[in-house]
Amino acid sequence: MEAGDYAEARALFEVYARSGNAEAEELIGVMYALGLGVDRDDERAFDWYLRASLKGHAGAQSGLGWYYEVGRGIPAPDMVRAYLWYALSAIGGDPDALDSLELITPRLTAEERARAEVLVDDYRGWMYPFR
Repeated sequence: MEAGDYAEARALFEVYARSGNAEAEELIGVMYALGLGVDRDDERAFDWYLRASLKGHAGAQSGLGWYYEVGRGIPAPDMVRAYLWYALSAIGGDPDALDSLELITPRLTAEERARAEVLVDDYRGWMYPFR
C-alpha cells in the first residue's frame, strides 16, 4: 500500500481479513475511506472499521468514532456512539482519541454522556478486560 500498489495491497489485506486480522480490516477501511485503489465508499469504510473495532483495534475505533460524529456512512450523526468509540479507542491506547473525546464531550447533553458511559462500561469489560 505504501508503494502505491493498491490492487496488490487489497488482495493481501482481503486474505488476512478473511482470517479475522483486525489490522487488515482497518486498512481496507482506510482504502475505502480515502478511495485508494477503490471508489471512495463511506458505507463500506464504516463497515470495515466496525469489523476491526469490535476486535479491539484502537485506530479503527477512533475512525469509527469520527464516522459517527460526522454522520458519514450512516444515516445521521450519533454523538453517543461517537463518544463510545472514541472512549474505547482511548482505553485501547490511541493517543488522538483523547483529543477527540475532549472536543466532542461539550457537544453532548448530560443524559447523552450518561448513556455513552453505560455503553463504554458494557464494551470495556468485554473488549479490554484488563484495562
